[in-house]
Amino acid sequence: MSQQDHIALPTGKAPWIQVDFKNGGEVADQVHLLTVEEIHAINAAIAAGRPLLVRGEPGTGKSQLARAAAKKLGRVFVSHVVDSQTESRDLLWSFDAVHRLAEAQLAAALRQEPETIREGLQVARFIQPGPLWWAFDWPGAIKQAELSGGEEPTQNDGGVWKNGSVFLLDEIDKAEPEVPNGLLEVLGNRAFTPKGHGYPVRANETLPLVIITTNEERALPDAFLRRCMVLWLQLPKGEEALKALLLQRGQAHFPQAGREVLKEAANLLTTHRRMAEEERITPLPGQAEYLDLLRAVLKLGKTADEQTKMLKVVAQFTLKKNVDPRTMD
Repeated sequence: MSQQDHIALPTGKAPWIQVDFKNGGEVADQVHLLTVEEIHAINAAIAAGRPLLVRGEPGTGKSQLARAAAKKLGRVFVSHVVDSQTESRDLLWSFDAVHRLAEAQLAAALRQEPETIREGLQVARFIQPGPLWWAFDWPGAIKQAELSGGEEPTQNDGGVWKNGSVFLLDEIDKAEPEVPNGLLEVLGNRAFTPKGHGYPVRANETLPLVIITTNEERALPDAFLRRCMVLWLQLPKGEEALKALLLQRGQAHFPQAGREVLKEAANLLTTHRRMAEEERITPLPGQAEYLDLLRAVLKLGKTADEQTKMLKVVAQFTLKKNVDPRTMD
């Protein structure tokens, strides 16, 4: 793929571009409908050289947006899912102290020469490049991975590092404030110096597109928000508009499905979503649950009639996750 600095808007009547992913063996959806709003947000983030913070309720396609952007731009895709133990350094590099200690013990047991031991125990030999290192400097990360015994991130969608990179930092709201603050500093400097290196890792001429997602579980620092472009992904408020959107997504993800099955699944989801809103039950069932419902019934039923009958059976496992089924019809 040739290098691109933006994603072209759809030229047909549809207000979105369908991006198909190669199957890498995962259960994740293999299609993303890249909307005009999403394309504008991505292009603005690239042009401004700022991270794109994607906000909204779970299950609206925030994580898939980054992979779709990488596919359309022909860039390599690197991702990292945040948890409560994540530190900002984890995004840059990691030091394998256990491996180094084992090597030191082995060298002592073999009675190696001091110079040989010093050479073999150089800190740089035990530094693994983190996801931002790959996003900043892919060739440099390859060299470091070869030195430390690491592996190059797999590219299921055919991205080329010479075209640049897309880095997804997923669910940043699970991390302590130190993580977004540390990320802000690195992205602002566009460089960082790993332990044991006498020179910094710098971002290539084509800056990485950094896409960060949040499910709003924790407030992000104001200084961080000010330096991000922000895209809100929300499902339509009206039931008819929501059904129409779900039907579009269902047809894209499951072109083999009958329209009546897709419509009935959308009716079930909107009904349960309304009931959950009235009872103030969260998280609300959304697009992710709709697709899971369809994925299951299309495999369990061979005919449209069988699939329709299975909808209500499977719905109790996909649409009532935080509801005692004995309290609802």
